[in-house]
Amino acid sequence: MFELLLAGGWLIVPLVLCSGAVAVIAVERYISLRTARVLPPNLLGRVWRWLQDEEVTAERMAELRSSSPLGRILSAGLSNSTHGREVMKDSIEEAANQVIHELERYVSILGTIAAIAPLIGLLGTVVGMIKVFTAIMLEGTGNAGVLAGGISEALITTAAGLTVAIPALIFHRYFERRIDSLVIDMEDQAVTLVDAIHGDRPAPVAGKGRTDR
Repeated sequence: MFELLLAGGWLIVPLVLCSGAVAVIAVERYISLRTARVLPPNLLGRVWRWLQDEEVTAERMAELRSSSPLGRILSAGLSNSTHGREVMKDSIEEAANQVIHELERYVSILGTIAAIAPLIGLLGTVVGMIKVFTAIMLEGTGNAGVLAGGISEALITTAAGLTVAIPALIFHRYFERRIDSLVIDMEDQAVTLVDAIHGDRPAPVAGKGRTDR
């Protein structure tokens, strides 16, 4: 395998680096976007119990804010719950924008790699074919080894580019869909809290929250 990579020429180096980046980002985002980590089960019900028991202290708020992305959103809403519905919703939206930005961290890099890896492979193909035609011009078609080397370099870089790009694209689409699903769930729980505090919806159930997938 190592000899095969060497045969692909210097353009294999950025493709290998891209491949490593895809693997690291995919593992990091998979861990960070686990449902239990973003949307802890029963968190909304626990917050509602704090409100009912008048236990919303500074320590509780700090604990909630540091517990999870959902906790940051709920704590932002609670901090402004006495200023009316609209102010509470605005604070939740502001916190949600920051949370979504963090959830999307590194995901755009996967999309970029998925786009540029085939282009790097294509560049390798062009370089390899240039070597082939240069060899033909200088030595004719009699030196099969030189011709095979250029053609091999062209094909290897193309294959390597696609091998990197396809998983990167799959992970990019998967994590985008994952984030969209998490955002919808967080929005639902935040709206539930707002409506419950301002009397437009029944109190949250203590067990509300999705389990980890």
